[in-house]
Amino acid sequence: MSPDAGPTNAAPQGIAFTLEGVDELTFARILRDLMGDAAFARPLQVQAQEPRPGLPARLTLVFRPGDRTRAVAAMQRLKTLLLRHGVQVDSVRVPGEESGRN
Repeated sequence: MSPDAGPTNAAPQGIAFTLEGVDELTFARILRDLMGDAAFARPLQVQAQEPRPGLPARLTLVFRPGDRTRAVAAMQRLKTLLLRHGVQVDSVRVPGEESGRN
């Protein structure tokens, strides 16, 4: 392990996006675009929760603390991708920050 890599057993963190009002078809299109984009490749992981009655869709970028810079870049890329689909981001939760931001 290189000195810059940090511990491999560090707990993963996640940047969570809540997507109010996104229907299933739009969510599927977003996932298709996201999975084909190199910005979201390993070591990052994407967790998805499809929209359900009474529950908004959610996307979470999961990363190890050593990959935080890459995760923040992926977060910006995801915002761009969502705007392309006409999706307004209602909240974003970033580890280490007090409240959600847009």
